[in-house]
Amino acid sequence: MAMATKDVQTLVDDIYHLGHEQHSMVEGVRKLVKAVVSPLSEEVKYGGILFTSDVQFCGVFAYKKHVSVEFNKGAQVADEFGHLEGGGKGRRHVKLYSVNDIESKHLAHYIPLALEAARADS
Repeated sequence: MAMATKDVQTLVDDIYHLGHEQHSMVEGVRKLVKAVVSPLSEEVKYGGILFTSDVQFCGVFAYKKHVSVEFNKGAQVADEFGHLEGGGKGRRHVKLYSVNDIESKHLAHYIPLALEAARADS
């Protein structure tokens, strides 16, 4: 029996039950990505929401104590603010602990750079 794929709204509803702060952060990230990138599509994969605009470039994942914004080709993004974490070959992430971190950790700056890096690598 195949597992049904969750739609984005179902996952967002599940995150609300995980925690109201995580829900607010995920919704804030979604709103920001939609404002910065067009065209944009979202899909549920790997337990989070993945964002695609020609290429998959970013995802948002909720955890018990934080929300992680993952950049597929984040290692190729210049980190002038010092918020990108991770030491792997490709991916980098920004951990959010409050809604204010969306702005204070400069996500609006990183998102278009992550898209540009993903497009350059495709």
